[in-house]
Amino acid sequence: MGKKKKKMEPGMGKTEVRKRLSTIIANHPGESFNYKQLAMRLQIKSMETKRQISEVLREMAGDGELEEVSMGRYRMKRSGAYLTGEVELTAKGAAYILSGESEEDIFVAFPNLKHALNGDKVKVLVYARSRNRRLEGEVVEILERRKGTFVGIVQKSANYAFLIPTGKQLPYDVFIPMEHLNGAENGDKVVVKIKDWPESQKNPVGEVIEVLGKPGDNDTEMNAIMAEYELPVKFSPAVLKAAEKIPLEIPDAEIGRRRDFRNVVTFTIDPKDAKDFDDALSVRKLKEGIYEVGVHIADVSYYVRENSVLDKEAYGRATSVYLVDRTIPMLPERLSNGVCSLRPDEDKLCFSAVFKMDADAQVLDQWFGRTVIRSNRRFTYEEAQELIEGGEGDYKEEIVLLNGLAERLRAERFKAGAIDFDRVEVKFDLDEKGRPVGVYFKRSKEANKLIEEFMLLANKKVAEQIGKPKAGKKPKTFVYRVHEQPMPEKLESFNRFVSRFGYAVKTGSRKALTTSMNHLMQEVKDKPEQNMIETLAVRTMAKAAYSTDNIGHYGLAFDFYTHFTSPIRRYPDVMVHRLLQRYLEEGRSVNKEKFEEYCKHSSDMEQVAANAERSSIKYKQVEYMSDKLGEDFTGTISGVTQWGFYVELDDSKCEGLVSMTELDDDYYEFDETNYRIVGRHYHKEYQLGDSVRIRVAKANLVARQLDFELVKESLPSKSVIHEKEGTGQAVQKEGFKSKSRRRKEKAKPERKKGKNKNR
Repeated sequence: MGKKKKKMEPGMGKTEVRKRLSTIIANHPGESFNYKQLAMRLQIKSMETKRQISEVLREMAGDGELEEVSMGRYRMKRSGAYLTGEVELTAKGAAYILSGESEEDIFVAFPNLKHALNGDKVKVLVYARSRNRRLEGEVVEILERRKGTFVGIVQKSANYAFLIPTGKQLPYDVFIPMEHLNGAENGDKVVVKIKDWPESQKNPVGEVIEVLGKPGDNDTEMNAIMAEYELPVKFSPAVLKAAEKIPLEIPDAEIGRRRDFRNVVTFTIDPKDAKDFDDALSVRKLKEGIYEVGVHIADVSYYVRENSVLDKEAYGRATSVYLVDRTIPMLPERLSNGVCSLRPDEDKLCFSAVFKMDADAQVLDQWFGRTVIRSNRRFTYEEAQELIEGGEGDYKEEIVLLNGLAERLRAERFKAGAIDFDRVEVKFDLDEKGRPVGVYFKRSKEANKLIEEFMLLANKKVAEQIGKPKAGKKPKTFVYRVHEQPMPEKLESFNRFVSRFGYAVKTGSRKALTTSMNHLMQEVKDKPEQNMIETLAVRTMAKAAYSTDNIGHYGLAFDFYTHFTSPIRRYPDVMVHRLLQRYLEEGRSVNKEKFEEYCKHSSDMEQVAANAERSSIKYKQVEYMSDKLGEDFTGTISGVTQWGFYVELDDSKCEGLVSMTELDDDYYEFDETNYRIVGRHYHKEYQLGDSVRIRVAKANLVARQLDFELVKESLPSKSVIHEKEGTGQAVQKEGFKSKSRRRKEKAKPERKKGKNKNR
């Protein structure tokens, strides 16, 4: 049954009439209408309103918004301009087309998408723009599908089946003929490939290509996340065979071609659960106050030759993926955990950056090249930290020395304007079945920062080696890690938000911004709003990416920066190793366009992997809270939208939604500018940063969604904000109105009341 259309009331103004007519005509761009047909669609019977429709149609034609195709019949006027772009679906099913051929995004209503999905490359016919309206159009051709497989749950009947998608990337169910179920049973979670999509049909036709298992099973859900983002879980037999052929033994001839560090004290420092060790540090005293520090990185490029089966696989994946309970490596385990891994007491091939430094961590000299090492000890971060804090153990002197140098490097970096995003990581304690039984917070200590600083130094100096050539020579094509400065409007929005907590960020010069941002990060430590402000601060910054065009790294305050230190888990690092070796041997510059394409692919895959990792965290959060239904918790409002507000729990950082439909004491409106929802009648407000008491109402593992309900006797606490703003006392809050009640209210003409200063 079709959706009931909202009636127009007699006496409605021309502006509202025009708005509704535009919506109908824009949603049917190929059709023409007269005033009678439009009145019928709007269920208008009043002759007065029908005459008004006719008048508005003539005005819209005169303004160039419509064209009159015959006497009294109108349709959307087309500009004749065709653009290509990428589809970005909205939550309501409409889309914006992002095109490099237009400064403005093109809005496309849902009926005009022609089955285009999120990320698809499409050809769009742009409508003639009317006054004060956004640019609109319709999809005329799908040029390239971004995604052909989707994850969901099978629903079987006697004669047919459907896939009910669990992700947000497909707003349609997929019809599956019984002969294409491939063993899937009712309720199974599966991967379906779309085979056909007849233009006349709403639903695409697909076939099951993989049965993942039953919803709610840990392995099923983790594999579903990988399938949802089209990330490969397994390696092909050809790739595994190529990996098995690589010998563990190093030829003597190869050792002879390299600088030998096997007699220099060398060790790795990694997380306790790490299996791949791709970096090691060596240190020795040259003379009083002068030290040699070697940053040794697994020489993956020696084993993974360009254009080999292994290389093509590594490039396709571009990065390892770290889900909560498992790692999906970029390289087969024989390489990542065996051949290339810098395991203790084994000779290993490395690509190294070796620095001669004084006691103030000033680099006096540097060398880059291929080496052979033998790690003396594998440290966990906890073991190294214990030595730094005064404990006794192996290589204490060396670790304490390196920590002192790292602290000086760090101080110098912040002095130059680096931003300190030292965020708390949320981790889960898992049982033998992968089910979360506890949550803990992981903070970076000196041992973590020790490794971080020397990796940053190596990355910076390698980038400078290529990006700052000797006088008279042009820089050669290289792979940089770049980070743009934040957009002014994002900074303004962030500053407006933190001001509600009594904080401020100076947005003038770069130095002023970075100094005040670092000051803010220190101020919010151990405060209820810490996680929220840190998260928003990171979102305010631009995303770092790979590029052959060096613009520097804003967040680190480096003019030159690259990724050199993790080739086991990142393909750009493999590219950097190859290019560095090529240029050290005075080789010619590589093709810039080709490597820019490699950079874009690596950046895209990095983002996909990050999204998959976030999805796995969200699943574990929901799983962790699933046995806590009906329990009450204190949390902080972490996001406000037109459909409700999100609450992040203080003790676990799990996030859930308090939906507007569940709140029933007032009609609430979304105030986007001020990050709040406000009651129309009682003026109660729920604002970003408010402390609230919630009850866990629902934990949907399939949708990876937590639903909360507000504990009625609890009021949002405004103490943090209001005390700092000097208002003193929290405002008394009332409740919300139900969805059905709001609909009724909306349908009624509003009576005139006394002045309402909040409108």
